[in-house]
Amino acid sequence: MDSGVYSTKELHRHGMNAWQIRRETQTGSLVGLRHGWYATPTADPEVVAAVRAGGVLGCVTALRKHGLWVAPGSSHVHTRSTRHGEATTRRKCNGFGSPPPALTAVDPVPTALLYAARCLSPEHWIATCDSALNTEKLTVAQMASDMGPSARRVAALLEKCDPASQSGTESITRVRLRALGFAVVVQPPIPGVGRVDLGVGRLLLECDSISHHTSLENYRNDRRRDRRALVDGWLTMRITYDDVLYGWDGVLADIRAITRPDRHRRLPRP
Repeated sequence: MDSGVYSTKELHRHGMNAWQIRRETQTGSLVGLRHGWYATPTADPEVVAAVRAGGVLGCVTALRKHGLWVAPGSSHVHTRSTRHGEATTRRKCNGFGSPPPALTAVDPVPTALLYAARCLSPEHWIATCDSALNTEKLTVAQMASDMGPSARRVAALLEKCDPASQSGTESITRVRLRALGFAVVVQPPIPGVGRVDLGVGRLLLECDSISHHTSLENYRNDRRRDRRALVDGWLTMRITYDDVLYGWDGVLADIRAITRPDRHRRLPRP
């Protein structure tokens, strides 16, 4: 991502020499933030503040800047200290081992995830990592490789991640149900219906979001899929973001009302 904040090394890679950097600073096209770091006049103010404070934007805030799903809360601006600076304002996050070098003003996803492991709950971290894996089309092994040696510190969480998951609501639902012993299938293909978010036997769980499911086209398609599934003997349960994050006990009670009498095990007819 381009935040409008650059290190001297980045400016050199863009073809600017020391004389050009000084000239751009004198004309106001670049603003010096601290030694070795510059910003354009329209740079992201949160990134500017983090670099001015002696660090870079990291952890949860960096993950949001990268467009990944992050659970509500963690509204503070998260700043990571660098090897050659000390973040003195805003929320400073601590990672594992010595801090990596600051190559960009906004930490890359693997570094931000490592720091977020100490700021997010385990299930929220898994959901955000799922979002990163799905967005970047990476496997869990590839993400671990990108994290480097420190990936061993979050190995138990990485084992529970799934790049097939397509929303934070879906990820959290999967993690919670599997922790309770449910056999959950992610994105199972259903004949005549297509892929659904989660499957527990013949119980299909669709995790609806306002952004995706309120357009007229998606609204109509969802109802068509539900009809087709019902005709073929599947049971569809639609749950929302608010249901999962704020009404989980009710959701779980409804799922158990289906699974306890083994209604979800009666297979659809061919």
